[in-house]
Amino acid sequence: MAMTDGNRSYSVREMIKENKKKQSGQQFMEWFMPKLLLLTATISVLTTIGILFTLLFETFIFFERVSIVEFLTSKEWLPWDEKTGSFGIAPLVTGTLLTTAIAMVVAIPIGLASAIYLSEYASEKARKVLKPILEVLAGIPTIVYGFFALTFVTPLLQKIIPDLGIFNALSPGIVMGIMIIPMVASLSEDAMSSVPNSIREGALGLGSTKLEVALKVVLPAATSGIAASFMLAISRAVGETMIVAVAGGSSPVFTFDVTKSIQTLTAYIVQVTTGDAGYGTTVYYSIYAVGMTLFVFTLAMNLLAQYISRRFREEY
Repeated sequence: MAMTDGNRSYSVREMIKENKKKQSGQQFMEWFMPKLLLLTATISVLTTIGILFTLLFETFIFFERVSIVEFLTSKEWLPWDEKTGSFGIAPLVTGTLLTTAIAMVVAIPIGLASAIYLSEYASEKARKVLKPILEVLAGIPTIVYGFFALTFVTPLLQKIIPDLGIFNALSPGIVMGIMIIPMVASLSEDAMSSVPNSIREGALGLGSTKLEVALKVVLPAATSGIAASFMLAISRAVGETMIVAVAGGSSPVFTFDVTKSIQTLTAYIVQVTTGDAGYGTTVYYSIYAVGMTLFVFTLAMNLLAQYISRRFREEY
């Protein structure tokens, strides 16, 4: 009995020690994890601030050499001759907006239609097949899309539009739209799937058809998420680089003709950073001014997406 009691006392002491160790470990993790999470969040914020500071610093150097009025109002972008050249951002902006608009004309209708089908009509089996296919489209490298636009889509379009140049705005715009379809479809489908089934059942109970439920009930209820997906898709199109650099050309011309060669903000940055301009030249610093313009565009799109999302969420 004494040995048994002693063994029991020993076991109890061991259990108490183990519990204390576990509690100490849990207390340490409770103390350590918030500090680690704060550190990672701080690194993200500091990285963003560092990028913004770099852009601002180099952009100020550029505007010491080039008038900001010329940059904003001139319709000529001729940076390579520093004596007689012009640094009007308008041609690059119009090229970017032109390809973005074409991409949205392709991506929004097809992406939204795909989302409606996946959310409201597709069976579970069909959804398991179609969603991975859409994800494959999103995973293709953009350089592949660029050569696809240049070597396949452009020759195909030239059979329909004989005046279409080898480099143009139409072909990369269409291919950018194809690339962005998975983003619109996935985000919109997630927004529509989050609508409670009770709303659908109520509408069906009142005699609505499935199409009426999808278009007049589910779609308005998911407007905040759908609108946010559109804004994020526009931001993605504005920031696209390789497709427009390969298939759009390098002609910074102020035009809205989709058959002509254009140059976007990102394509110009690629052109300069491949070694066409020496360090410290005005052309070199111009890429930071162009980058700041691009940053303002994408920031405005993201803020607009958040505003629209909050606005429609409050209404519905």
